[in-house]
Amino acid sequence: MVAVTAPGFDLGQHLGHTCVVKSVAECVGTRERVLSLLLELGPSTAVTLGERLGLTTAGIRRHLDALLVDGSVTIREPRRRVVTRGRPARLYALTDAGHAAGPSGYDDLAVSALRFMSPEQVDAFAQARARAIEERHSDVRTAVDRPAALATALSDEGYAASITEQGLGVQLCQHHCPVQHVAAEFPQLCDAETAALGRLLDVHVQRLATIAHGDGVCTTFIPLAGQGRHTGKATS
Repeated sequence: MVAVTAPGFDLGQHLGHTCVVKSVAECVGTRERVLSLLLELGPSTAVTLGERLGLTTAGIRRHLDALLVDGSVTIREPRRRVVTRGRPARLYALTDAGHAAGPSGYDDLAVSALRFMSPEQVDAFAQARARAIEERHSDVRTAVDRPAALATALSDEGYAASITEQGLGVQLCQHHCPVQHVAAEFPQLCDAETAALGRLLDVHVQRLATIAHGDGVCTTFIPLAGQGRHTGKATS
């Protein structure tokens, strides 16, 4: 679970928001669950988080407001605009600080679970995770500039991705890896993810470096053959 000493945690500030002395631990515990759920689901609405945690929308928003103040969570606009009555639902996502303060016990548990599996089961898990990435970002296939669209989509999930011109292609740089500690022992996760990126872009890509193996950034070369020209740097 996330330590009480997460970035920006201030006892007086948190007391002032929603807690009294006897309920500080309960509030912190709920916010740990919110952070863990965002790590699991990626950017989510307050309604989704509240339903998963059994909280009212008003109740979950109080915790999200506190996490916004301490810098663990940020608000992102939905990538797909849907015409609905009222204001569009806002998405809450972990910031880099939120990822850095994430539950180390989660990594330990994931590694332990994968160690328990056979090599074939680990491969199957890696492939299933890769398919989930493809499904979440299937709209990248219809984008005019697929590399830029992919970088934006990955940034929305906390990868802090960007693209830069590189000869006859572009480099996709992922400055953060939510599964880096697990992937360090199980490179199948990186291999399957790379293959999924290639399928989304409909081109053979080459992974040049990974954070999981000690590099400063995950770098993937994307040839521009069939992609059209790159129009600029993608931002989250």
